[in-house]
Amino acid sequence: MPVQPSSLSQTPLATPAGFLRPAAGETAELSWTGQGWLADGEPLGDRPDAAQVARLRPLRGLTVRFPSAEVPIGAITGLAAAGVPLHAAGSPDWAEPELARLLAAWTPEEGDGGPRSVTALRREEHSVRLRRHGLRNRAGTVTPKVSVVMSSMRPHLLGSALAQIARQRRVEVEVLLALHGVPADHGAVRRALEECGLPITVVEAGAEVPFGEVLNMAASRAAGDHIAKWDDDDWYGPEHLADLLLARSYSGADIVGTAAEFFYLEPLNVTIRRTDYTSEVWSDHVAGGTILLDRARFAELGGFPALPRGVDAGLLKAAHAAGARIYRTHGLGYVLRRSVSTEHTWRLSLAHFLRVASNQWRGFRPSLILETP
Repeated sequence: MPVQPSSLSQTPLATPAGFLRPAAGETAELSWTGQGWLADGEPLGDRPDAAQVARLRPLRGLTVRFPSAEVPIGAITGLAAAGVPLHAAGSPDWAEPELARLLAAWTPEEGDGGPRSVTALRREEHSVRLRRHGLRNRAGTVTPKVSVVMSSMRPHLLGSALAQIARQRRVEVEVLLALHGVPADHGAVRRALEECGLPITVVEAGAEVPFGEVLNMAASRAAGDHIAKWDDDDWYGPEHLADLLLARSYSGADIVGTAAEFFYLEPLNVTIRRTDYTSEVWSDHVAGGTILLDRARFAELGGFPALPRGVDAGLLKAAHAAGARIYRTHGLGYVLRRSVSTEHTWRLSLAHFLRVASNQWRGFRPSLILETP
């Protein structure tokens, strides 16, 4: 696994890889001894490595005990970059304001609380916010360009889909929209394009053209550094693309995507979460609507298979066979919509999703990471 080298050590810096949900351990302390930081009673370097963080993974979190005098906080930002849940009700004046705000925004809670409990979810949401803060401090401020590829045969969904792409933060975006059996002069299409405000390239394909081929027609027009697949009927948080790019940066993967965790079962008006697909792991599977990879790598793999359905799985299978490394990051900023099965290119019954659910809520109940208005 590729790692980001430290100027002080050859050991790999800690990343979110290996995050555990839920954590069975207690909450421990991160305290300053006068010489350095102790995490759960053990010395912690100013640049925590993967082995040091692995020891802390089973803990619910760490309560930070700041000294009154200013001290180095590299250990704290390093743990944040690794997604270790950290808490401090108050921070000294010399602490970085944004870090202090994040530390105070979450308090460790006991237990998991059953199928409607959000205790473990709130802990993971806090971890994601800390990861973003710590990793961006480490990586700097590069703004990559992403070509978002989306095929649609449902004009009534385009306005919402394009609005979600337009609100992506920390990334430059262009949209490659393939209209699949829908004319560009359709009223709903025209309105959606006029309201989007992003660079959009429109490709038209007949309804008889296989789905995978339609996607490739759009992707062939890409000018971005990366290609990201987007599904018109799903929901994405405003840092969906930025989180994928962070995951690519710290993992060194060829392909990144999210875990398929949240599903809105539209006919039942129920949201479920499945946690059997772990996140922050190497895998051969990610949610199809979240695939991101380099444009050059996409071309090497031959794009999506020219099939009417199963194109995401086909691309991932081909990538795995070609030796590509696939990394799965968190799925908190993504919700899959399940309506009647005939409207989807992959078909599973609503009962299947209820059977595999770890959590179930009435109505549309995404993670707070989605930042639903």
